[in-house]
Parts: sequence; structure tokens; C-alpha cells
Amino acid sequence: MYILTILVNDNNNYRKRGEIMETLQKVCLVVTIIGAINWGLIGLLDFDLVATLFGDMSMLSRIVYTLVGITGLVNIGILFNHLEQ
Repeated sequence: MYILTILVNDNNNYRKRGEIMETLQKVCLVVTIIGAINWGLIGLLDFDLVATLFGDMSMLSRIVYTLVGITGLVNIGILFNHLEQ
């Protein structure tokens, strides 16, 4: 009975970790899309929304650019997610 309880608890923990990772990937995807929209504005209209909102290469704009880059790297996992299943 004790072993069954451990297996059930491990399964619940695994499921919770999966839900957390799915939520993290969705948040990262939203941030990446915002970054892509900003790059689209730069390419089409020569308008940098991040620089306009937070200042040209200010500390806050550098943080936003860094977060967009990191979330892009996290989203690489989505690209290969279907290959693992």
C-alpha cells in the first residue's frame, strides 16, 4: 500500500511539473510574440516600440531585449517537443 501511495504522489508531482512547464512555455511564447511584433515594427516602419516606451538602450529596455532573447531560447523546446513524444 505504501509503494502505491509513493507512485501516486510521484505521478501527481510529475503532472504538476508538466503543468508548470506548459505555463512557462506559454508565457515565454507571449513575450517572444511581443518581441517579434517589435521587430516587425522596426523592419516595416523603422519604429522601435521598446526604445520609445523605455528609452533608447536604457537599463529597462536592455532588460526587455534580454528577456525576449531568453524566451526565444526557451521556446526552442516547443520546436522539438513533438519529436520526443
